[in-house]
Amino acid sequence: MATDISTTLTELPESRVRVDAEVGPAEVERRVTRAAKLLAGSIRVPGFRPGKAPPAVVIKRIGREAVVDEAVRESLGAWYRDAIDDAHVVPVGEPQVDLGELPKEGEPLKFTIEIGVRPKAELGEYKGLEVEKREPGVPDEQIDQELESLRERAAKLDTVDRQAQRGDFVVMDFAGSVDGVPFPGGEGRDQMIELGSGRLVPGFEDQLEGAVGGEEREVTITFPEDYPAEELAAKEAVFAVTVREVKAKQLPALDDDLAVEAGFDTLDELRDDIRSRLSENESQRAEAEFREAALDAAVEAATVEVPDALVEARAREMWDSMLHSLSHQGINRETYLQISGTTEEETIEKAKPDADVALRREAVLAAIAEAESLDPSEEEMLQAVAEAGGGERVKPEKLLERLRKNGRLDSLKDDLSQRKAWDIVVDSAKPVPATASDS
Repeated sequence: MATDISTTLTELPESRVRVDAEVGPAEVERRVTRAAKLLAGSIRVPGFRPGKAPPAVVIKRIGREAVVDEAVRESLGAWYRDAIDDAHVVPVGEPQVDLGELPKEGEPLKFTIEIGVRPKAELGEYKGLEVEKREPGVPDEQIDQELESLRERAAKLDTVDRQAQRGDFVVMDFAGSVDGVPFPGGEGRDQMIELGSGRLVPGFEDQLEGAVGGEEREVTITFPEDYPAEELAAKEAVFAVTVREVKAKQLPALDDDLAVEAGFDTLDELRDDIRSRLSENESQRAEAEFREAALDAAVEAATVEVPDALVEARAREMWDSMLHSLSHQGINRETYLQISGTTEEETIEKAKPDADVALRREAVLAAIAEAESLDPSEEEMLQAVAEAGGGERVKPEKLLERLRKNGRLDSLKDDLSQRKAWDIVVDSAKPVPATASDS
């Protein structure tokens, strides 16, 4: 983090603030020198090899204003983070940054930031709250469903000499055409499809019911209007289909042999293992629900004003975060919107209730952390970065120092303080049995 930056904070209406920031002359000159060194590699300076011209020479050749402008463009993002960190605010949404005049040599750089910030909460009761907690239980029907799923995974496909019915698998060759002309992707051999799975164009699988091995059939379908291949959308196609085989799924018996296949001696042992796993999962779910209910009870007892603009800003942050996560799966914005059948604005609108809840929770937890002076210790921060680092072969001390240099240490402290505040609410809460309508 830049040490040569100072800020003045002004609170504005609607949970917004203005941060007046000033970057000291020494920091500005350091960045200007750095920009000049980078620019030296892209310009020709007589008497110097490419990239070797001293910063002073580069500045003289292309003008100080151009170099300062480049320095500011390269550094403003870091200065913005430093200013937010120095002002000790938690931003929400996109900032409005106004830059003053480019500084002359020996002058500071000034800029202002206007941005939404986490709302403040006026706390009510947050300790000793009565909170409903359901008793986790695993009904026999749930165990039966797990056993059926196990049978499905262990099922075998046997060729049968009868008419195909829904749930059977058909092995087929097919060749499709539109107006008598074959089309790309319309032909296949030895393709196996489960009737009723809905994998093929609507109507195709239905027309194969009743077929037998060796039979030839003509299947006529109409491609949907929103079919991905636009040249086929809403077109009628005829498929010449040869059914090679009809296969039926044979489920294994629900007995000790199935249990042995799953690694147990008896069916009763398998049932007990399933019950134990499901019970553990249910207990974890019930505890997570209780934690959220306790926090929401503390939020309900508090007073928090959350402006609509702030809710929308957080909803857009959630949308951006989701897009970032989807990008790691190879799904971009356009693809997601096409799959979901919604627009960006509709998606953001749907996210607003969750955004409102999140802002209220954060405001209350931050207020509790302040009231209880819940500053995380150095050891707690080291443990947190070690856990977050996962498989990184980097010492926690270095990871923590990296956060400190990147101006993200306050964010870690805030997160840990809120976790501790949440623990205080939950640990002091008094569980009461959930009513029948809630369980």
